[in-house]
Amino acid sequence: MRTDRPERVLAGLAVSPGIAIGPLHLHDPGAVSVRAYAVAEDEVAAERGRFRRSVDAALKQIDKLRQRAELLPESAQEAAVALLDVHRQMLSGSRLVRGVDRRIAETRTNAEAALEAELATIVESFQAIADPTIRSRVDDVRGAGQRVLRHLTQTGYQSFARIPAGSIILAEELTPADAALMDPARIAGFAAAMGGVEGHTAIMARALHLPAVLGVRGLLDAAHGGSTVIVDGSEGRLVLDPGADTLAAYRRRRAALARQRRRLVAVAALPAVTDDGVEISLNANIDLPVEVDEARALGADGVGLLRTEVQFMNRDDLPDEEQQYEMLRAVVEGLEGRPVTIRTLDIGGDKRAPALAAHFPEGPNPALGLRAIRYSLKMPKLFETQVAAILRAGAHGSIRILLPMLTSVGEMRQARNLIQRTARRLRRQRVPIADPLPPIGAMIETPAAALGADALAAHSDFFAIGTNDLTMYTLAIDRSDEQVANLYNPFHPAVLRLMVFAVTAARERQIPISVCGEIAGDPRYTALLLGLGLRELSMSPGSLPRVKERLRAIDAAEAQTLAARSLTAHDAAHVMVLVEHFNAAL
Repeated sequence: MRTDRPERVLAGLAVSPGIAIGPLHLHDPGAVSVRAYAVAEDEVAAERGRFRRSVDAALKQIDKLRQRAELLPESAQEAAVALLDVHRQMLSGSRLVRGVDRRIAETRTNAEAALEAELATIVESFQAIADPTIRSRVDDVRGAGQRVLRHLTQTGYQSFARIPAGSIILAEELTPADAALMDPARIAGFAAAMGGVEGHTAIMARALHLPAVLGVRGLLDAAHGGSTVIVDGSEGRLVLDPGADTLAAYRRRRAALARQRRRLVAVAALPAVTDDGVEISLNANIDLPVEVDEARALGADGVGLLRTEVQFMNRDDLPDEEQQYEMLRAVVEGLEGRPVTIRTLDIGGDKRAPALAAHFPEGPNPALGLRAIRYSLKMPKLFETQVAAILRAGAHGSIRILLPMLTSVGEMRQARNLIQRTARRLRRQRVPIADPLPPIGAMIETPAAALGADALAAHSDFFAIGTNDLTMYTLAIDRSDEQVANLYNPFHPAVLRLMVFAVTAARERQIPISVCGEIAGDPRYTALLLGLGLRELSMSPGSLPRVKERLRAIDAAEAQTLAARSLTAHDAAHVMVLVEHFNAAL
């Protein structure tokens, strides 16, 4: 029921699309009060034991939650189980657990204070990293730590079980574990003051198909006393105590979105063919096995980019061959014969792995320093371990190996020799691997790779254009720097011409070429990419149906005319006008 409070609109991050309208429920798990005090020398052992018992209790709780998670819908079940496995890993002899134990022993501090201090240190180290994918792992660290802290202080959790059906949950922070245990049949959506687009809370929201907005400043102050709320997970808005006109408008939008979802589900089952009969391959960019089901359901022909660096982040040790193999095998088997392009470790620049920091300190200019394939070739043992895991996973399905940030034929030769050497070792050991060896491709994401594409093509089995970095290096713009981010545009004529160099070289050598940057998933630019001669596009799974719907309306021959005109444009703004005119005529 609406109160006489005025309508208020709050802005946040759109992390899970959709619109939810319902009664407001404030979620307050209860603050955990921690008091720091010194522990007598003869009581240190007992304090360390108390901490270990709390860790064990948290691990048992995670195992129980894992059993309950198996009752969730299939898509959410896998995400919840993966999340709880991450929490379990963080409490199993991890940097967090070892750090707290050491603090108790060395500083004679009580377990609660030692845990909070160690959490603060780890969180600070992650927040200093620019890459949002890595920063988002802060949610996991905090969640695992808070679970132990609640056992130490004997502070219980607030359950969602008795919340009225159709409620919308508002909170200062919702952990991934909170989201994993939300029942979509009872909870319409949620919003929180903290959180980001790439965090596990957001991933869980998308897996549960719950509209969600995170990063809403001042949320709880504004929400007190409210009754009805609208969560617009598509636009990143929260409307508190909406008026009658606003409610009516959002109900119409909700109905329209439901119709659109039904249409896009139908589109996902259709072939990816242009209006004039040109077949296009649409693939998914993913990080984890949990994303495979969604990619398949949305019509992916395969995985065009499997990022492997996530396995190296959010941990203070390196994943061994077996751990990497198990993750890769889960993806390959989940695709059931569809191709999987596995990119080797793309660490460095703004993507950092704590376990690797000790080997090579960061240089003065990380974006131009030791990163991606340079890192792998500098640490051949690290590369061989990953390659072995990839080749073993290839025994379970169709794979390709993609090498990031190549700039020369020499790097390709070095990498190929190492891959072949690793394959020979595994065969001698009678370990099942991909047979024949998988194709090895070059990622075109520097001007050097694009301008030298003819030479690279002679030594590569395929190309993949990474437009994000190609644009950054070509225009000398860091898109994470808000002072110049407005100048970042992948449709600058210079970037387009570099893409043409790569497409031409691939065509002459008759090797496949794809685009796996963000522009591949934007339907507005599908026609231009097809016009440039690209026939393989790889994108986030959620973009697949919209891109497919757009390409089915495009005449590929007319798209070539658009591309030809764009290549002679004087700037990116001119290209954008040409693209908009083309799309308006569809």
